[in-house]
Amino acid sequence: MIQTIADALADQGYETLTPVQDAVCTPELAEADLLVSAQTGSGKTVAFGLAIAPTLLGDADRFAPAGAPLALVIAPTRELAMQVSRELTWLYGKAGAIVTTCVGGMDQRTERRALDRGAHVVVATPGRLCDHIKRNNIDLSDLRAVVLDEADEMLDLGFREELEFILDEAPENRRTLMFSATVPAAIAKLAESYQRDAQRVNVQSETRQHADIEYRALAVHPRDTENAILNVLRFYEAKNAIVFCNTRAAVARLTTRLTNRNFSVVALSGELTQSERTNALQALRDGRARVCVATDVAARGIDLPNLELVIHADLPTNADTLLHRSGRTGRAGRKGVSALIVPPKMRSKAGRLLGWANLQAEWADPPSAAEVNAADEARLLSDAAWTQETPEDAVDFVATLAEKFTPEQLATAFVNLYRARASAPEDLSDANSKDDRPRSSFGPSVWFSVSTGRNDGAEPRTLLPMICRVGDLTRDDIGAIRVQPRSSFIEVAEGAAAKLGTGIEAEEGMTLTRLDAAPDFGPKGPRAERPDRTERPQRAERTERAERPERAPRPQGKPDAPRAKKGERPPKSHKTERSPMKPHAAPRPKSEEVAAKPAWKDKPRDAAPTGHKAKPVWKDKPRDDAPASAKAKPAWKDKPRDGAAPSKGKAKPAWKKTEGGKPQDRKTDAAPGHKPYKRAADTSKRFTPPNKIGKQGGKPNARPKPGNKD
Repeated sequence: MIQTIADALADQGYETLTPVQDAVCTPELAEADLLVSAQTGSGKTVAFGLAIAPTLLGDADRFAPAGAPLALVIAPTRELAMQVSRELTWLYGKAGAIVTTCVGGMDQRTERRALDRGAHVVVATPGRLCDHIKRNNIDLSDLRAVVLDEADEMLDLGFREELEFILDEAPENRRTLMFSATVPAAIAKLAESYQRDAQRVNVQSETRQHADIEYRALAVHPRDTENAILNVLRFYEAKNAIVFCNTRAAVARLTTRLTNRNFSVVALSGELTQSERTNALQALRDGRARVCVATDVAARGIDLPNLELVIHADLPTNADTLLHRSGRTGRAGRKGVSALIVPPKMRSKAGRLLGWANLQAEWADPPSAAEVNAADEARLLSDAAWTQETPEDAVDFVATLAEKFTPEQLATAFVNLYRARASAPEDLSDANSKDDRPRSSFGPSVWFSVSTGRNDGAEPRTLLPMICRVGDLTRDDIGAIRVQPRSSFIEVAEGAAAKLGTGIEAEEGMTLTRLDAAPDFGPKGPRAERPDRTERPQRAERTERAERPERAPRPQGKPDAPRAKKGERPPKSHKTERSPMKPHAAPRPKSEEVAAKPAWKDKPRDAAPTGHKAKPVWKDKPRDDAPASAKAKPAWKDKPRDGAAPSKGKAKPAWKKTEGGKPQDRKTDAAPGHKPYKRAADTSKRFTPPNKIGKQGGKPNARPKPGNKD
């Protein structure tokens, strides 16, 4: 291994390589094209970085000054491309490599300037890279290696044409490496077209699942899916967690719900800009956010070191997506949990997905409120704060608290402060129950009115987080919520009502007012009793119908024609009588005189009758004898042209020539009955618009333009 690369691995804490990294570093594969398949979280990014290092560096330990790129790494998503760039930056950092990214959503001019300055490795997404190639912003002439990371995902996203265009533009003597978690038939076909004697490296496990991931399928009531997600997050209290949804709308709704419950949450979906998506992932890495609600855009290649929990709020569409989602946790030897939220209608689909993925999941109920509280107590008792020494600047304050309060009071205050940092767990219904459980008595309460109602779009699910946020209350402090057309009423526990005051502005344009008594929602009388079905009145007996008058007999139809035997035609002489309702003309009898050849056709043409198109006799005669209606050549066409042509003839009239054969003067010597031609130089008859000063030959009394002092 190259020394600078080995030093970089040692600085990152690599003591041994993973199986896929060890497999691609064998000397036999140093210059070969590779088709590598390995499970998620196996270290494929470092693996192809190690695989192409000898090709890029050769015998040297450091890169030469940057120019045209030597390696090209293509990733399906922007987040994965940025992550690959960070991994290669520290891997090649001691070797002096310059790694540049070209991804969608970023400033294209900044990327072009970076390419002009030179780079050793370019990490890009397919669409943006094709754009740079077509604009001649990148030079691929010195390219030595091309890596397709998550190649199956790029084909699923419809990047086949872009990949073929990029590979066609790259030099033919390059190395081509394809890395993916699965190798479907489309990937194998692409490898055959653009790789030369590719070596297959398969290091997948038999079960296709990471050994450090615990799969749990949680059966929930249909209305408690979001409450179950809250309890799962509270039960595990993971450093980082990802909640996967199938749509952007579900991401936005769940993000709002978790934010209202005091979770530090970020969203990640395709509708966000690239800078917003980058900031969201960075917030998770820095610890500023603990939960990420995302679509499948984050299911590929995203590596968060502290990710311990993956929740499938919506079941994935196929087994591969389930594997890639769950593979965000349990990476590089770390433990993780993958929880599927399964309503009753989705139980069969969840079973099929787990079977197709060859996974074994533990079916259970989601954590209840009691289980969440028990987990909080266990974490509290095992907290390291119990064994830490008292800070020097707090010794006097600790002594004051010990003298002023009893141990029970101190413990109560400590537990209340600990629970106030996190959201209260939810009470869940049985997954198989059809009816709602009766709610216990709420106890003494105070009613508040809100100056917004159903006409303004108010709903209990929006009023509940608002009242909890304004008064720093929990869900247990809120009772009934009654939404009226123009206002709403909220029941609050008497002990927590003091936090809301008497009249405050909850939000912009929304006022919260305390009521002296419970509001009157109007009379609610009992339902009208339904008649007993067993005592239905019997139907009256039907009266006998009057006898219908006899109908006249229908006229008989046409007699059936005698059926012909097989191979014979029916007799033509059979005729049926026509209905008298639709009279038809009698058939025309065939006459022997009409059917036979007329006698005049054998006679000379002069004897043809008038109505026939026989050749007239005059066509055989000279043209001068043709009648006036015939289109024969007129006799004057054979005469000299000097003769006057008739009015319809196109012969040249004699007046167009003089006696000497020269043209006449078109102005003066015009023929009789014709107007003389006008010359262009003659301005005497030119039109001069009103209010215009005419030129030479114009009107002498023309009015000047307004404002013209001359």
